[in-house]
Amino acid sequence: MTALRRIAPPSLGQRLHTAPAVTRPLMLDIIEHACRRFPSLEQGERASRIMRLIDAEAWADAALALMELELPMWQVRRIAYNDGEWHCALSRERELPDWLDAAVEARHADLALALLSAFLDVRALAADVTRPSVPSVRPAVRPVPDPLCEPVVCDNFA
Repeated sequence: MTALRRIAPPSLGQRLHTAPAVTRPLMLDIIEHACRRFPSLEQGERASRIMRLIDAEAWADAALALMELELPMWQVRRIAYNDGEWHCALSRERELPDWLDAAVEARHADLALALLSAFLDVRALAADVTRPSVPSVRPAVRPVPDPLCEPVVCDNFA
């Protein structure tokens, strides 16, 4: 008798990368697993607008509305189509030159999937950064002076 192995489901990022187009179940999985604000706004106008866009299969508009709701500090910096792929860049500082900006970029043959991939990349980036919004203050610890070293002032004030 062989033991059955449980196969882990592919991550949302992998599913987006391999999907040919957005589907309603995929969009609902993204909302369920990657959105923090959406569930708290169940009856809100923004959530109902996103659900109407999903019902109408307006995938790119739904992705943009979801980013607006979930990532208020991020903006679309660039959407471009090149060599059969959509390139999407999200940024916190859109007005900075490209070489100074730390934009998150994603690409896919489908525009909505490129937008959603960038959205998930920003979510993953935010999950990696686990710093509080208010810096913590540590008590000052003074180094123990070395008995063999004595500080000397070397400035010439003459």
